[in-house]
Formats: sequence, C-alpha cells, structure tokens
Amino acid sequence: MMVVRPIRADDYPALYDIAVESGHGFTSLPVNEELLMRKISRSEQSFTKEVQQPGDEGYLFVLEDTATGEVCGTSGLEAAVGLDDAFYHYHLGKVVHSSRSLGVYKTVDILTLCNDYTAVTELCTLFLRESKRQKNNGRLLSKMRFLFLAEFSQRFSDRIIAEMRGISNADGSSPFWQWLQEHFFSVDFPTADYLTGIGQKVFIAELMPKYPIYVSLLSKEAQAAIGQVHEQTKPALALLKSEGFASRGYVDIFDAGPTVEARVEHIRSVQNSHRLQVSVASVGVGQTYLICNTRLADFRATCCELEVNLPQQQVVISADVAAALNVSAGDWVRVTSI
Repeated sequence: MMVVRPIRADDYPALYDIAVESGHGFTSLPVNEELLMRKISRSEQSFTKEVQQPGDEGYLFVLEDTATGEVCGTSGLEAAVGLDDAFYHYHLGKVVHSSRSLGVYKTVDILTLCNDYTAVTELCTLFLRESKRQKNNGRLLSKMRFLFLAEFSQRFSDRIIAEMRGISNADGSSPFWQWLQEHFFSVDFPTADYLTGIGQKVFIAELMPKYPIYVSLLSKEAQAAIGQVHEQTKPALALLKSEGFASRGYVDIFDAGPTVEARVEHIRSVQNSHRLQVSVASVGVGQTYLICNTRLADFRATCCELEVNLPQQQVVISADVAAALNVSAGDWVRVTSI
C-alpha cells in the first residue's frame, strides 16, 4: 500500500537520491547534504511545534510503499514564504505608449520584479520517482496536501501558491535565464538555481535589473518561455488547474515558469472534504477516495476504496487501511473524492 507520512531523519538517503533524480530547475531540492538534512530537521520540528498562525514552518512528506519500505517520492508545504528571505517573482504586466497627435497607441508587455507573494503558503517539492508514476500515486502525493491544509488550517495562509518548473534543456540551460545571464549576470542557470536552493539569494538583489524589463527586448526564445512549463511538469499543472488554481501573471525569475494560486476555500479537494468517523469492516464495491487521519506528527494519508455515509458522518475502511493510517474504530478521518 502507498502511504504518505511526514519525513524522518532516516529518510535522508532516499531524499538525496530524489534530489539527484529531480535534475536542474528543481530549486527546492538542491543536491547538498547539509541543506537536505536541515530540511528534514526543520520539517520534524514543524510537525511537533505549537502553531496558532503560519510562520517559518516547512512540512515535508514522503510517499512510502509499505510492502517494501521504499520511499517513492516527496512533496511539501511552506507555511509562509518570504518571512526571512525575500521571495522574488516577476509580474507580467502592461504599459501603454500613446500619442494622440501622432495617432499612435501601443500596448507593451513588461516584467516587474516584486515580492507580492510574501507570507502566503506554498505547495512545493513535489517529485515522484519515474518508476512509480502509475495508478493514483501522483494524485495521492500532490492532493493529500489539500487534506492536510483543510485539517490544520490555522497553520497556513488562506492563499496558496505553487511555482511551476519552467522550460530548461537537458544540460540545465534555460532560454529565459540565458538572456538575463548575457545582459546582467555571469552565472549560468544551474549555478543560480542551486544558489537559490541553498538560501544564498543576495546575488538576486545585487544583480537583478531594478527597473521593469520590456518583453519585446528579450530574445525570441526567452519570450516564448514566459509562462510555459517543463514537459515533466505538465501533469502537475493540469492537476492544480482542475483544483481551481490559476495564473495571475507571476513567473519565476530564473526560468519564467508560471506561479499559480488559489484561496484555500476555493480548492475543490478542500471544499469536497469531509470529517468522518471510522468503522472497520470489509469494504464492498466502494468509490476511490483520498483519506487521512487527523493527527499532526503521526499524519498518514492513502488512496483506496471506501464506503462513505455522509448523512451519518461515517466511513467504512478495511483493517489494512486502518492499520496503515494508525486509526481504530471510532477515530476521525478526513476524506475527499479523488
């Protein structure tokens, strides 16, 4: 059975392998032993911390195959971004150049550096190992975070974002960054991406152009990359759009991948989730749901067939599912249709 749980210190070797497999452009998992260990430690502390409002907490989950103990992927939540380090984006806007006397009216796209998403919650660090990209594993790893948001809402902002990985080549080069590098930096894309991932962001403030950039001045390749996603990211973007996430014109400052956002109460899996009481028995022909327990440090989530009775606020689960979720008859769980 595939189960999502909080990451532990002994998951480090698997997390390191995932960081290597994720490749260039996956900023939140740099291949750096000290940083990865710090991420794990910070997550463990976040899951045990008393919280009344979102702060500098980071929650990292892993997808485990309980039959083998193999860690198959990871996903995370940042409670409130940009509180310690500046959280940068470009916003794609417009300016109008007009002259009534000359009869000229021209609308021009511009990119403006901003910190507009400071203190919002971020969906992050989603990566499923290629051999496990089957059945509902990807949906479980991504959408279980919405159950966690719904169950522990006081720990998060009411506004949720997700940065989508932009276009980059197999060698790690980004068409958008290549233009910035040529005109403003002497740092290649993998290096800039890595430095950001390990928290060394001061070079952005020092070297990034301070004034809006006219999109028409970029190379054709850089222009075409704005708001586009990496081929491997298209399924994740489609899933988030189906949940109600949408782009508001914000893009990543390195690869120009889009950032999508939604308010928690508008996320479909949150809207459709229900807190139900457990009954343990054989499950007949049920419907497939995502289900999680309602514990914080001992959080567990999985995807399976359930018998749900909403009027009575009850759900029938099998003994195997109950064991995987660490729940017993009479305990409360949260479910949402997959």
